[in-house]
Amino acid sequence: MIQLLLLPAILLVGLVFGVPLIRYAWLSLHADSVVTGLVAIPNNGANWLRLINDQRFWQDAIQTSRFAVVSVGLELLIALAIALLLDQRWRGRGVVRAATLLPWALPTTVMALGWRWIFNTPYGPIEQLAKLFGLHTLNILSNPDITWLATVVGDVWKTTPFIALILLAGLQTIPEDLYEAFRLEGGKPRAALFRITLPLLQPYVLLGLLFRLAQAFGVFDLIQVMTGGGPASSTESLALYSYINAMRFLDFGYSATIMIGSFILLLLACILVWAIIQQSRILKGALK
Repeated sequence: MIQLLLLPAILLVGLVFGVPLIRYAWLSLHADSVVTGLVAIPNNGANWLRLINDQRFWQDAIQTSRFAVVSVGLELLIALAIALLLDQRWRGRGVVRAATLLPWALPTTVMALGWRWIFNTPYGPIEQLAKLFGLHTLNILSNPDITWLATVVGDVWKTTPFIALILLAGLQTIPEDLYEAFRLEGGKPRAALFRITLPLLQPYVLLGLLFRLAQAFGVFDLIQVMTGGGPASSTESLALYSYINAMRFLDFGYSATIMIGSFILLLLACILVWAIIQQSRILKGALK
């Protein structure tokens, strides 16, 4: 009975995600560019051989992974603090909860334009503050070593409320009786955080982690608006590289190969994260 109720959702997910994925996989085995007259012609896996030897693809994979790991890690820590704060009872909590969601509700393009202005040289507020304190020009969006950190800041500000909402929902499911019993046994609030809250919150942390890891690994609009992949391709993501091949070079076959390659890397990353979390649970169980 439950399977029948889930069938419409499964069919919808298959239609929205499965059909394009199959299309991209098929196109990755064909040459489809201006050279072929935009006609898909089988090329015996030449796209994949090109991908394996494409240094730019692997550089973008490293940059995308770095962006995803740092931004999602910071988001989890900040979101946990926000969720714990919003779970407490205090006056005006409802208003603050609504205001916390505003960054997430804003369109990414609008938000990215705002951050590009904030980091702008020489007119942005950060550069103006640097001048005020007598510091040298920072050139944040022109320095390959630090520009990616600016994109991380923009992403953390935008998507932390999403994870905070998931963790807050998890906190609402933890019975208050557990904390009362823990206090009666002489437990301290800090100990309750590590003995009750975080263990029971693990499924929600995993959910938020996997969701955000997938979104961060596929980042496109934030990078495109803030930096355009520059300077010197130092912030270029895999999604942006695929877009450039498709829309600038009209090489749709290789663009599809990049997308499928990115999907495989993301799938492996999610499996690795899942395996690490499961292994940690097994170790904790054995220690107990």
